[in-house]
Amino acid sequence: MAMPYDELPETLSLTEMIRLQDAMSKALIRRFERKLALAFSDIVGSTPYFARFGDEAGRKLQQRHADLVRAAIAERGGRVVDMAGDGAFLCFPAATAALQAAVALQESIALDNDSRASDERWGVRIGIHFGPVLTDGTAVSGDAVNYCSRVAGSAERTEIRLTREAFGALTDVQQRLKCRRLGAVALKGIERPAELFAVDWVDRERFPISFRIAGSPQEPLPDRDVIRFGRLAEQDGMAANDVVILLPDPAAANRVSRWHFELHRRADGFILRSVSDALTEVDGRVIAKGEEISVRPGTNVRVGGVVTIELLGDPRLRVSESTVLPG
Repeated sequence: MAMPYDELPETLSLTEMIRLQDAMSKALIRRFERKLALAFSDIVGSTPYFARFGDEAGRKLQQRHADLVRAAIAERGGRVVDMAGDGAFLCFPAATAALQAAVALQESIALDNDSRASDERWGVRIGIHFGPVLTDGTAVSGDAVNYCSRVAGSAERTEIRLTREAFGALTDVQQRLKCRRLGAVALKGIERPAELFAVDWVDRERFPISFRIAGSPQEPLPDRDVIRFGRLAEQDGMAANDVVILLPDPAAANRVSRWHFELHRRADGFILRSVSDALTEVDGRVIAKGEEISVRPGTNVRVGGVVTIELLGDPRLRVSESTVLPG
């Protein structure tokens, strides 16, 4: 009959216990330590979503997230380690597969949002890390798990963040070219700042990221699903438009409607929707009130016949491979 584990130490000398402890540590690492790509996906703003739409709608949101996660990892060698409430903990044999799944998940959520009202749209933040963990094929544990969770928690809605270790493990050059350094980022509960990368997973050839009004300085487009343009700055103490069109000439200013047009984010780009009877032209084409048209970087929107708004793409030049590979 085997001796119970808690009785065995009582029979050993100090030297035997130290030797046994060392042997157990080596066996634990030899048998169960693996380097894996870890990913955490977390629904952003689920608490106010529950409060606004109720428990049933909130639970459906969680299920929608779970279903899309499983679809994203299905053909990429990923596995769900844990999924409870708003989050999902996933592991992959390689960082490249983890990032592919993360991008696929973000794209599927963007597509899902196309059919939803602006206040029902949702998003997730994702963190990816590559490092040693202890796993028996089911459970996954270790410092790397907590670290990856903190990386995900530092991300913004719709953002994918990678650790330096995950970036270094990417074998796809095109994936690396889409990563940009964020520098040292403080993580909750982690003593040292982490060097992180953000992934530009959105197709920049389809999505404008900034605008310029009549030769004025370039400004970033607000990070919203619906961006409103017009001359009215506020109404009843609240912002009326996300981009306020100000003109020095009062006569010209009055030709811009209080609410003139909107940009609606879709999975494959922005749709411009005119909300004014005043003149709206997109690249020379007149757009009637209520009409919608696709816009891209380089599109010019003529408002009221008096001012042009240029939608601009990513100005960064494509960098060389040597710039993005770790030194």
